[in-house]
Amino acid sequence: MESIKPIVKNYLGVKEEKLSEDFGTGAYIRWLLRDSDGAKTFFMRYFRIEKGGHINHHFHPWEHEIFVLEGEGRVRIGSKVYKVSKGNFIFIPPNVDHEYWADTEMRFLCMIPSKPTAEKLDKPINI
Repeated sequence: MESIKPIVKNYLGVKEEKLSEDFGTGAYIRWLLRDSDGAKTFFMRYFRIEKGGHINHHFHPWEHEIFVLEGEGRVRIGSKVYKVSKGNFIFIPPNVDHEYWADTEMRFLCMIPSKPTAEKLDKPINI
């Protein structure tokens, strides 16, 4: 049986990586928990988007859950744009196109499953 070890760390001890220009502008990620940490079911990521930054539209075959820690911005999910701020939580279904804009510096946690939760599609579901 594989040994599972608990992890207790400060997020500042995890390297912040700038997202590629193909993925957005002024956006950064810290992979807090992932498979290399022993997480088998879901992964936890910490995003920071600079004021005026943007994460380009994209979709994928997994759901994700977001909790806004700081700042204000907008999230487009399908055809609707939502204003979000500190304390908001967000559910994005699998295969739905989405993108983010930061009106102030925005920080949020994003949890994703370790495996797809839906069939991979060639184009997003229209909601």
